[in-house]
Amino acid sequence: MESNVRINNAADISVIVIYFLLVLAVGLWAMYSTNRGTVSGFFLAGRSMVWWPIGASLFASNIGSGHFVGIAGTAAAGGIAIGGYEWNALVLVVILGWVFVPIYIKAGVVTMPEYLRKRFGGQRIQVYLSVLSLILYVFTKISADIFSGAVFIQLAMGLNLYLAIFILLAITALYTITGGLAAVIYTDTLQTFIMIVGSFILMGFAFSEVGGYDVFMQKYMKAIPSNISYGNTTIPEECYTPQKDSFHIFRDPVTGDLPWPGLVFGLTILSLWYWCTDQVIVQRCLSGKNMSHVKAGCIMCGYLKLLPMFIIVMPGMISRILYTDVVACVVPELCEQYCGTAVGCTNIAYPTMVVELMPNGLRGLMLSVMLASLMSSLTSIFNSASTLFTVDIYTKIRPRASEKELMLAGRAFMLLLIGISIAWVPVVQSAQSGQLFDYIQSVTSYLGPPISAVFLLGIFCKRVNEQGAFWGLVIGLVAGLGRMIAEFAYGTGSCVNPSNCPYIICGIHYLYFALILFGVSAIVILGVSFMTKPIPDVHLYRLCWSLRNSQEERIDLDADEQQDKADEKDEESVNEESEEKAGCLKKAYNWFCGLEQPKAPKLSKEEEEALKKKLTDTSEAPLWRNVMNINGIILLTVAVFCHAFFA
Repeated sequence: MESNVRINNAADISVIVIYFLLVLAVGLWAMYSTNRGTVSGFFLAGRSMVWWPIGASLFASNIGSGHFVGIAGTAAAGGIAIGGYEWNALVLVVILGWVFVPIYIKAGVVTMPEYLRKRFGGQRIQVYLSVLSLILYVFTKISADIFSGAVFIQLAMGLNLYLAIFILLAITALYTITGGLAAVIYTDTLQTFIMIVGSFILMGFAFSEVGGYDVFMQKYMKAIPSNISYGNTTIPEECYTPQKDSFHIFRDPVTGDLPWPGLVFGLTILSLWYWCTDQVIVQRCLSGKNMSHVKAGCIMCGYLKLLPMFIIVMPGMISRILYTDVVACVVPELCEQYCGTAVGCTNIAYPTMVVELMPNGLRGLMLSVMLASLMSSLTSIFNSASTLFTVDIYTKIRPRASEKELMLAGRAFMLLLIGISIAWVPVVQSAQSGQLFDYIQSVTSYLGPPISAVFLLGIFCKRVNEQGAFWGLVIGLVAGLGRMIAEFAYGTGSCVNPSNCPYIICGIHYLYFALILFGVSAIVILGVSFMTKPIPDVHLYRLCWSLRNSQEERIDLDADEQQDKADEKDEESVNEESEEKAGCLKKAYNWFCGLEQPKAPKLSKEEEEALKKKLTDTSEAPLWRNVMNINGIILLTVAVFCHAFFA
């Protein structure tokens, strides 16, 4: 394969330019038409979103370029089982819309740690979860997405990896830092449309090139690279021949690379963390106009999640058939030459296909798709990370910070986050035999399960209290970090040079490890909770499932603190009113950064109550409730059918 393929023709370049202008136009329109001057306007789009942008944004936030590079790469190496990851989400989005979001809305929260603070009281769980979420963002989402987007640009334009990263981030940061959640959701909707159209076109080219589905199944099993030895070393056969069960989702529970009990149960625990308790996803749902719109958005996202099996997984496998020597290379020196990583080149399966198969113009469209998927997931993460930092951490350091200071702190924090993520890219490059998606999933399996346990038990078991939740999280974290640090210290190795990590540490499959970690955390949470005092019901109305419809007045566990803050706010607003008027330049700057504070009329007690009631209202029109319930059941049936068909 020639390494001098460049995107250097007028058709491709003009498509990319048009694409960027479109995104900027949508972003500016969203900035202009929404209120970004308040925390709820900037971070929750003023609770005014309808179902289709919510659904599109959920899908776009989830499918980053890490998916195009990572899932297609893992599929090229191991077949269709990785598609099970995508289909698992069909069940979880229903649980999100029907079980979790109604509780979050009734609790009246903006962030997930804030929900835990109301549910358990105390500060330590809120700060712990915020910090852990930020660590997870850096190690899994941001660095993996940046790396995969840069792999793409590097292949298409021949730029240096770090220069490519810099260009990407400059564009992304610009409209997240200025636009807030509304800009992110509307640009996501545009990105989703472009992503799906572009990848369907590529899928068409791929299948016609390979000769249809049946030929694809035969040829994949024979896609073996021509170089399988170097020096005096002959590489073991299982390292370069496609697996016998490549076309099954459910694989052997002991010897399989994705064992089926792990895929059904272990993955559900990770997905519960990702889909139902992760700030990036839940924030999209909290911006919904009402409960029916939220549910419809979840269902739309579920149907969209059916597609990656056909538009990402199978094209990744076809790439192995078309460019066997490059994508399936096993000789470390050759791999280094083809893609710069000695452990294997499956990560370039999808990008190679785009650059080789697509005609001029369409190649530019596909590069835009990759940038779209990269930017949509990065913007979502940056927006959510700065929400977490601002609402849950910064307000602890500066309890009297004004709204303006909070907005600035959130934006400054984004810049810091970007720096740390870039520094982590080299680790991502070499982890998990060069299979990016396996790297992301394994880190999640070591850190995510304790969070799933706390949210699940916090919502369904009102006996769980702060001490139980805290110690469950801490012990879960210690166990997970132990495994993660050991694995990175020993190196994950590759099929040709396996890692010498002891079986007791690295031998248990990461999906099984997630199950064990979830079990241990849950036992600790319940054990400690039952040995300590329960939380009285008066603090739990509408915060857990059994009390979700209660009409009683809830007394927050931190009610005194909230009262102090409210008094301080009143003092500040009096002080601010006496400040002088800003000049024209200052006004323009404030508008661009979303810092202009519209002078809101002071609300009376009754109006404030009414507003609060509207924001925590989860009622639905009976007709739409039934329509949504039927749709939810259909989606679950589709999920079962898909798993059974490919099992």
